[in-house]
Amino acid sequence: MRVLAYVYTGWHPTAERDGAFHPGFTEWELVRACRPRFDGHAQPRVPLLGEYDDRDPSSVAQRLRLAHEHGIDGFVFGVFWCRGKRVFESGLDTGFLGGPCGATSPFACMWANRLPRRVLPVRRSDVEVIDATRRVSSDVDDFVRFVAMLAEHYFWRDNYITIEGRSYLSIYDSSFFVRELGIDGTREAILAARDYLREHGYPDLHLAAIEPNAETLPLVAPLGFDSVTHYVHLPDWRGAPLQDYRERAQISSAQWPMFASVSGLPYMPSVATGWDASPRGADFGEARPDKYPWSPVIVGDEPEHFRVALARAIDHAARIDIDEPTVFVASLNEWSEGHYLEPDERFGMGMLEAVRAAR
Repeated sequence: MRVLAYVYTGWHPTAERDGAFHPGFTEWELVRACRPRFDGHAQPRVPLLGEYDDRDPSSVAQRLRLAHEHGIDGFVFGVFWCRGKRVFESGLDTGFLGGPCGATSPFACMWANRLPRRVLPVRRSDVEVIDATRRVSSDVDDFVRFVAMLAEHYFWRDNYITIEGRSYLSIYDSSFFVRELGIDGTREAILAARDYLREHGYPDLHLAAIEPNAETLPLVAPLGFDSVTHYVHLPDWRGAPLQDYRERAQISSAQWPMFASVSGLPYMPSVATGWDASPRGADFGEARPDKYPWSPVIVGDEPEHFRVALARAIDHAARIDIDEPTVFVASLNEWSEGHYLEPDERFGMGMLEAVRAAR
C-alpha cells in the first residue's frame, strides 16, 4: 500500500508570467492577497514554514522530508507539456532532482495537459475555463515525443514509481485527451508510446486516466489505459457555493466502486484535504460566476475529517486486485486552490499528522 501526494510545481517565476504580470510574479501573491468572502471564510492561507521558491533544493527537501516522516510514500509531479514546450519544469528538474531527495524519494509524473493561466486572479467572468491560450493540442507523434521525453528524463531512474514493473504516468484531463485525438487516434498513440519504450529498452507504461467523464469512462480500458483515478474528487462542481467536507467526502467515496465497474479497470482513489480556489478569482461578491475558479468552497475541511476520508480510501485500495495498490492525496502544495498537506497557521501540522494517523 502506497500513499502518494500530488505536487504543483508552479511556485517560481516564469518568463510567461513575468510578461503578463511583472518580473518575479508567483502565485504566492494571490495566496497572500486573498481576503474572506463570507463569514468564517478561512482566507488568507498562511504557510507555517513561509513562502518558498520550489527551484530551491533545500526548501523542497525540507517539505518532502516532512511529508515522508508523516506517512507520504512518494510524490506525483505535474508536468506541463505542449508540443515540446514545457512550463514549471524547474520545480521538478532543479528543486527536486537537483536536491538531496532527488535520488531517493519515489516520484512519478502526471501530464497536466493544459497550460497554466497567464493572468491571475481571473477578473472577467466571460473568460472560458480552458481558453485558447491554455489548450494543449496533441496527436500520435506528439504523445510519443512526450513519453520519450519522460523516459529520457525520468523513467530510467531507480526511484521512479512503477506499478507491476511499469512506469506510472497519469493524464490529468483524460477526456480532453480522448476528444483531441479521437478513439482511433488515442488507441494508436498509446500503442505507439508503448512500442517506443519497448524498442528503446524502457519499462512499459502503467497509464492512468484521471477523471474520465461519463462518455470516456467505459472507453478507457479498450483504449489502452491501465487504471482510473482522480486529482480532486470532492466538490459538486455545479452545486451550492458552500459545501461540507464530510458530506462531500462520503458522497465521493460511494462512487469509487462505480468507476471501477464501468471502466473495467482498477480505481485508485484520490483524497483532497479541501478545496477553495478563491485566490485565483477576483471577488465578484453575490455576482460570483458559476465556474472555476469561483468553484464551490469546501467548509469543515479539518484534519480529523481528512483523516477519516483518507483511512476510508486506504481501506478501499487494500482490496484492489493489483500489486502496489495506491492512494493519492491532493495535494502537497496547491495553496491557491486550498488543498495542501504543508503546515499552515490554521492547523499547524494537522493535515500531515492526519496522514500518519490514517496509516
